[in-house]
Order: sequence, then structure tokens, then C-alpha cells
Amino acid sequence: MRLRRMVALARMFQSDRPATYCKVNVVVPILRLWLDVELDTKPDFRLSRQAMHSLQRSCHVPACFKSSIIVPVPKKPRITGLNDYRPVALTSVVMKSFERLVLSHLKSLTSPLLDPLQFAYRANRSVDDAINLALHHILQHLDSPGTYARVLFVDFSSAFNTILPSLLQDKLSQLNVPDSTCRWITDFLTDRKQRVRLGKNVSDSRIINTGAPQGCVLSPLLFSLYTNHCTSSHDSVKLIKREVDRLVSWCSGNNLELNAQKTVEMIVDFRKSTVPPPPPSVMDSPITSVESFRFLGTTITQDLKWEPTISSLIKKAQQRMYFLRQLRKAKLPAQMLVQFYTAIIESILTSSITVWFAGATVRDKQRLQRIVRSAEEVIGRSLPSLQDLYVARARGRAGRITADPSHPAHGLFQPLPSGRRLRSIRTRTSRHKNSFFPSAVGLLNTS
Repeated sequence: MRLRRMVALARMFQSDRPATYCKVNVVVPILRLWLDVELDTKPDFRLSRQAMHSLQRSCHVPACFKSSIIVPVPKKPRITGLNDYRPVALTSVVMKSFERLVLSHLKSLTSPLLDPLQFAYRANRSVDDAINLALHHILQHLDSPGTYARVLFVDFSSAFNTILPSLLQDKLSQLNVPDSTCRWITDFLTDRKQRVRLGKNVSDSRIINTGAPQGCVLSPLLFSLYTNHCTSSHDSVKLIKREVDRLVSWCSGNNLELNAQKTVEMIVDFRKSTVPPPPPSVMDSPITSVESFRFLGTTITQDLKWEPTISSLIKKAQQRMYFLRQLRKAKLPAQMLVQFYTAIIESILTSSITVWFAGATVRDKQRLQRIVRSAEEVIGRSLPSLQDLYVARARGRAGRITADPSHPAHGLFQPLPSGRRLRSIRTRTSRHKNSFFPSAVGLLNTS
């Protein structure tokens, strides 16, 4: 069986045209690496790097590597149209291995040149950091009397599928990516054979020359690099119309299209007497104003309260408590029950806990803690309280930010002249004081 797989892989290389690209110094290392994996021996990853460098020097990706099968994955339970499917591309394991090597190479080259507010696919950055920093800027602005904040949540239509490889190559060159790597990526994204598989039915193949296939290892980073220059020119809310027009113009010049139906605005305004500002428009379509929005997995509301998020977490945790009780009935050891609770229930209760816990009401914290107490009764052991988990995670997150000068929130942790404590962040409202960064500074000062 293993020998037949190797022969089949070799034939895949031989069937690719032009044959000059299927050189021995590319095929042999891959076959040897494949054999190591099949025989469960320690693979020599130097061979895979040798093969990668050979492919990069040729600036060519064999067609057998680029070919993929598209599997439509539903985005939601009820399907109403083709837009409710996500086209996930299934590529070969060998190609994914090469992509991981190129991904590591690209990250090392481009990380210093990326927008500081780019949180995705960067070391020591997290979803919680992105939410906390956005909330900090909003709350800091709202501390000034007579102000309000307008938050625009932007959505692209078929973002990955609209990337222009030639334009991406120019953008990568501007980020000091070597020319051979740029051309290799361009070749990877062009002349790709795709087929769609739905159940047992498979369509005819099509040649694709636009976009980055969803599901590939490189695609998310390539899209981030493609949109790296899309930044705001001014942070004043008075210029939101100009910024929206500028964003629409930038998207038009980069073959990206804003989804007017999913692009929404949320106005955060705590003034006593307010007049709703006129909504901005995208492509002559007024942007919808919403009272809440699910941003990176966390629901943010106009009043900046966390009851909807906490209620959602409690509902999910209660559903999983059923399985914990069933495992208890099956007489599993307490240690295994604790492991199940930590992985399945506690992970839900502490989802983005550094974002919302400090600002949660006493009632909501008690509702959350009741889940923990119920789990303690089922397991028969004491479990960490959510307060302790929050303190540990907030201190850990703040410590990693203070140790990373490149982090966009690093400047919020300013040491006092004595060097023993941090300077407290000045706040004027309790909602700002109970947000992550002021709370984290206080926790570090008391540790």
C-alpha cells in the first residue's frame, strides 16, 4: 500500500507539464519525506525545506499541487441561497506542508512592516487584545464631555475570492518580500484547477486565476497583506463620511467590494439629549444602524453592557452540563470529570473573560458562578472561581503586553519613576475604569 502511494505520487509529478519543473531535487526529497511519515520514522524536515527552496527558485508550483476540490460548507443552519455556503478548498497534504514553510518565511519578513493594529496572524496578539483596544479608544473618547462614538463594522463580499494575484505581488514587493517568493505565490494563485464536490457528485474542472482558496494555509495571511495599506487617515468621528468614501474608493481600486447589507454602524452615545446623525452610505445605500453587534465572538451593545454576552455563555455552559452529569452517572473518575469540565465548560465560561468580566454586574457574575458551583456538586471537588481565573488571565495578558514593545497597547503600561509600580490610567467614568486596561494596571500594581 505504501509503495503504491509513492508510485502514485511520482506519477502525479510526471504528469505535470512542463516536465522541466519536476526535477529530481524536488521530487526525491518529497518522496523521502513521504516515506519517513509512512514508515512512522523521524522525518528529515531539512528535505522538505530543500524541496521548498527548489520550488521557490523555479518560481513554479506543480499543477498537481495547486489543484483542489471545493466543498460547499453551510454558514448557517437554514440555507436560503448560494451565499449561505462557504467554498472550502481541499488541497493535498504535501501542498499544505509547503504552505506552512512559506507561511513561516512570510511572517518573519513582513511582521515588522505590518500595521500595528493588525492583530491577526501575529505573535502575542489575540482577539481579546483587538476588542479591548477598540473599547479603550471608544471609552477614552467618551470620557470627554458632550461626545459620542460612531463605530463602523465593515464586511467584504467574497473577500478571499477577489484577490488579484498581480496586485498582491506588487504589495508583497513593497513589503520587501523577495522577488522569487512573490512570483512563487503568484504562480500558486494562478492557473489553479478546481472542481466542486457535493455529496457523490463532482463537477468538471475549471481554471481559476483570481482569489486565494479558502481553507488553504496561506490564504488568511495573504489577505491580511493584501489589505495592509487600508488604514484610516484620521481618528476624528467628524470625518466618518469622508473616511467611508475613502474606504469605498480604496476597495474599488483593489478589486474588493463592501457588503452593504452586512456593513453596519453602531452609535455609542450617553448624552441626555441626542439627535441621531445622518447615516453614512456605501454605494448609494445607507448603512444600517444597529443596537448591538457580534464583534470577533463578543457581543458589543450600544450601552456597553455585557448581559447579552454573559447570557449567551451561560446558555452554552448549561447545555454542556448535561454531558458532565451523564459522565458522572457513568462513574468516571473525578479527575477525568475535572478535565472534561476544564476543556468543555470552563473554556466557555472564560471565553474572552478579560474583555467583559471587570465590567460585568454583580448579578451577572453570580449567575456565572452558579454554573461553577453546580459543576462542583456534580464532580465532588472544588473548582477555580471565575474571579480567580480572571485575575490570573488578566495579569498574564498584561504581563505579556508590557514585555512586548511592538504591541499597540504597550504604551498604556507606563512605569512610575520608582519602577516598582505602573502609572494608573486616568478615567472619568466607571465603565472606563472597569474596562481591561485600567483594571489590568491595578492588578499588576497589587500583585
